[in-house]
Amino acid sequence: MELLAISINDTAKALGIGRSSVYTLLKSGRLDAIKIGRRTLLTTESIKRLAQSRADI
Repeated sequence: MELLAISINDTAKALGIGRSSVYTLLKSGRLDAIKIGRRTLLTTESIKRLAQSRADI
């Protein structure tokens, strides 16, 4: 089964950026998040979309 959402730390590792950059992308709306209790998880769909848009440049 493919993951639908991953943690902030795992997102930062996957994109090769820092946690603060992930939060900046969240705030700007370039990444989508899901809140489950106190956890913030980022949708893998939005991460793939961001990575694809960066690859097209």
